[in-house]
Amino acid sequence: MSELRLSRRPVELPPRVRVIVLFGGQSAEHEVSRVSAANVVSALDPQRYEIVPIGIGRDGTWMLSERTRAQLDAGTPLDTSNDGLETGGPVMDALPELRAAADSAIPTVVLPVLHGPNGEDGTVQGLLELSGTAYVGSGVLGSAVAMDKAMAKTVLSAAGIPQARFHSAARWALNEVMVGDIISDLGLPLFIKPANMGSSVGVSKARSRTEVLAGIENALIHDEIVIFEETIRGRELEIGVLGNESPRVSVPGEIIPAAEFYNYDDKYRDGAAKTIVPADLDEELTATMGRLAISTFRALRAEGLARVDMFLEEDGRGFLVNEINTFPGFTPISMFPMLWKATGMSYSELLDEMIRLALDRHQRRGPQH
Repeated sequence: MSELRLSRRPVELPPRVRVIVLFGGQSAEHEVSRVSAANVVSALDPQRYEIVPIGIGRDGTWMLSERTRAQLDAGTPLDTSNDGLETGGPVMDALPELRAAADSAIPTVVLPVLHGPNGEDGTVQGLLELSGTAYVGSGVLGSAVAMDKAMAKTVLSAAGIPQARFHSAARWALNEVMVGDIISDLGLPLFIKPANMGSSVGVSKARSRTEVLAGIENALIHDEIVIFEETIRGRELEIGVLGNESPRVSVPGEIIPAAEFYNYDDKYRDGAAKTIVPADLDEELTATMGRLAISTFRALRAEGLARVDMFLEEDGRGFLVNEINTFPGFTPISMFPMLWKATGMSYSELLDEMIRLALDRHQRRGPQH
């Protein structure tokens, strides 16, 4: 047997890279994606990157964003407001275009600034795998498992990762008896979430059986699997993870919601939630949170980047993992870039490292995977 080669030299970022920025998408987080993408494109160095903006419409149509491309060519500042990048333009046939890009002489990386189903859940990642294109973020398995909160919680339970108590149920299995048993086990109030959604879309807090039933109906608008979680009375903390084989963590941050919980309006519309970066944690708690974040990242087969959200019960169970986001927001108020800025990495440097990690992963896996 030949000697195992357990180490290798990481890929360096080439002097010139084509970056295909995917944005929009078919999920309820379409608008968030467009705003994130506008900020991403504005921060990419045009001297280093050839930027190709491709919008995905709500109907799934892929389009070259002509207006954005023209603004980039002219050096015109992009609209990074609440409207974000425009998805309109010539319709594209995705797979042939991606294969052609992958076969070109210039190194090409796809940056999927997509949130939610049909973007962050392994579907687009599968298309990118078929095209042979390097791309930022987790692969098919990591993206799919992390997106489905029910499956992610099941995997984390098997890995011994501490979490809030929860139940999950499919639409076809839900009945009055099951709902009663869940309320009896988790108590009230409890949180109800669609399994496959982000940005707190479809999430509700229920204080009575009537509100639980309404919360189920609301969650089922977005998915066929519903998550029920106990209410945690603790601090809401987030931490960034960056890397492939040797992930590292940012400083932690803390969210103090303005609403009763950190919902969609609190995140993106009102902007009233308070963020504290870095969070006020001592050295030991910070180290513990970092280790738990990396364990979560690895257990769910994440790669490239992720944000891990936790609760801290200071007089109880300690850190409890809430969820992982394999492509967190990149809007001006998004926590992930703020965490890395406080760690010493600017927005542009963060994007450089994400692109380098994509090329590194692509080379590591090779054409035979």
